[in-house]
Amino acid sequence: MLNVILETCAGTLTQGLIYAILSYGIFITYKILDFPDLTVDGSFPLGAAVTAVLLTHGVNAWLTLPIALVIGALAGLCTGLIHVRAKVRDLLAGIITMTALYSINLQIAGSNLMVERAIDTIYTSAPVMALLGSVPLLYRKLIVSLVLVVLIVLEWYFSTKNGLLLRAVGDNDTLVTTLAVDKGSMKILGLVIANALVALSGCIVCQEGRSFSATMGTGQMVFGLAAVIIGTTLFRRMSFVKGTAAVVIGSILYKACIQIAILLGLPGNMLKFITAALFLVILITGNLSGRKGGADRAGA
Repeated sequence: MLNVILETCAGTLTQGLIYAILSYGIFITYKILDFPDLTVDGSFPLGAAVTAVLLTHGVNAWLTLPIALVIGALAGLCTGLIHVRAKVRDLLAGIITMTALYSINLQIAGSNLMVERAIDTIYTSAPVMALLGSVPLLYRKLIVSLVLVVLIVLEWYFSTKNGLLLRAVGDNDTLVTTLAVDKGSMKILGLVIANALVALSGCIVCQEGRSFSATMGTGQMVFGLAAVIIGTTLFRRMSFVKGTAAVVIGSILYKACIQIAILLGLPGNMLKFITAALFLVILITGNLSGRKGGADRAGA
C-alpha cells in the first residue's frame, strides 16, 4: 500500500513539474504581458510532434530539447508578428496561429506517433543511466524533471534589464516607450520566450509518455492558467515566494486534484470536464479572495 502511495505521489509530482514549464510560458503571457495567447494549444503539441519524429529518426534525446525551444519560439514569433506588425487583435492572433499549427502538427507527425521502448529518451539516455541507473524509472523521471525545472532560471531573467522591460510592457507600456524601447518588439520577445517554454514542455511530455497525439494540446491553455491562478492566489500575500515558484506549486496542486478525481473513480473521458470544473472553482475562489482583500484594505 505504501509503495502504491509513493508511486502515485512521484508520478503526480513528475507531471506537475513537467507541466510547470508550460505554466511558465502562460505566466509570461497572462501575468506579465496581459496577453490572452491561445497559441499554447498549438505550440505544446508542436514541441511533442517534432520530438516524436526526431526520436524515431535517431536524433539524440537531449538534442530535441533545444530544437523544441527554437520551434516553439518560431510559433510565438508568428503570433507576435501577426499581432504587432499586422495589427490583429491579440486573441485573434493566437487563434490564427493555433489553427495553423494544428495542420502543421498533422503534417509533421500525423494524428498519432509512438516512440518505441528501444529508443532512448532523456530519462533513459546514457548520461542519466550512468548517474541514476540504479534508481527505478518512475523516480528517475521525477529527478530529471526537477533538474530541468530548476535550470530554467526565469526569476534571474526577470531581474535583468531586458526582463524588467518585459514586465513593464504589461504594467505600463508608455514607460517602455519613454525609454526609447519599442513596446511591440518587447511583446514579440515575450511571446517568443513563452511559446518556446510551452513547446519544451510538450517535448518533455512526449518523452515521458513516449507518444504524440494531435489532440494533446486541447485544454493546455486552461491547465496553465489554472496553475498560474492557483499559485498566485495562494501566495498573494507571501512576498518571499517568487512568481515562478508559485507557478510550480500551482501546477503540482492542480495535477494532484486531477489525480485524486481519477482515484475516486471518475471516468477518464470526463477528464476535460473535471479540468474545466476545477478551473471554474479556482477562478471563483480567486475572485472572492481578491474582493475580500480589497474590502480589508478599504476598512483599514
